[in-house]
Amino acid sequence: QAQLVESGGGLVQPGGSLRLSCVASGTIFSINTMRWYRQAPGKERELVAHITTTGNINYADFVKGRFTISRDNAKNTVYLQMNRLKPEDTAVYYCHANIRLSTDMRFREVWGQGTLVTVSS
Repeated sequence: QAQLVESGGGLVQPGGSLRLSCVASGTIFSINTMRWYRQAPGKERELVAHITTTGNINYADFVKGRFTISRDNAKNTVYLQMNRLKPEDTAVYYCHANIRLSTDMRFREVWGQGTLVTVSS
């Protein structure tokens, strides 16, 4: 089994910053690409950014230049630094990863429970 736990969400004013963290735990052998998604009220879940094991990164156009994704492989953790936040960034942010379990060496798609980010004055 493997789990992802996000933290760092909260209420922030427009123009402010937040840093989200997502820690993977369990019987982990390795973790492939790690991703951040978000889902705003009444909207579909959308990909925000991803980072591969070798550090290749891609961002959605709506966060380029404002958000930065990074990972610490030794800590099984992925981060999302969010700067210059806008009200339209308000959403539940989810962590996702493809995790190979040490118990059977099979990959699993794992989702976190989400953390709420609210951008409002």
